[in-house]
Amino acid sequence: MSWFARLMYRALVWKERQRAQRARRSPSARDSGGEAAHLKTGARGETLAYWYLRQAGYTIVARNRRARSGAGELDLVGWDGPVLAFVEVKTRTSAEAGPPEAAVSRSKQKRIAKAAHEYLRRLPAKPVNYRFDIASVFWDPEAGYQVRLIKDAFKG
Repeated sequence: MSWFARLMYRALVWKERQRAQRARRSPSARDSGGEAAHLKTGARGETLAYWYLRQAGYTIVARNRRARSGAGELDLVGWDGPVLAFVEVKTRTSAEAGPPEAAVSRSKQKRIAKAAHEYLRRLPAKPVNYRFDIASVFWDPEAGYQVRLIKDAFKG
């Protein structure tokens, strides 16, 4: 496990806790940039998941990889030992809509699988083993962001 990845992950979690504390103290100081809030939340979640996977020993080889066919996007692609993992990242800031992984519907799974198969066709050496994982990122007001990895979450 990389000490650098562990340090980066902990630093990002600390930064997100600080951001939440500032937002609670002064709601008018919230980010109001040009980008939609849900896109910023998703980007922060993907960054946290990236460093979480790195500290877990994954070797990430692609981020936000769009399929040329327009089939969809692969959030993270990485090697977990001899297995190539296609990781879908879902981030939630409240429990109203259910757990983050519940947002990966069957149709979303099909789009991810189609993009993954296109990715595999373009590789010069075909990996024998691959799987689909979900990185579930949830904001807990008490504990901050929590990342949970669900390996082999669905079949493609």
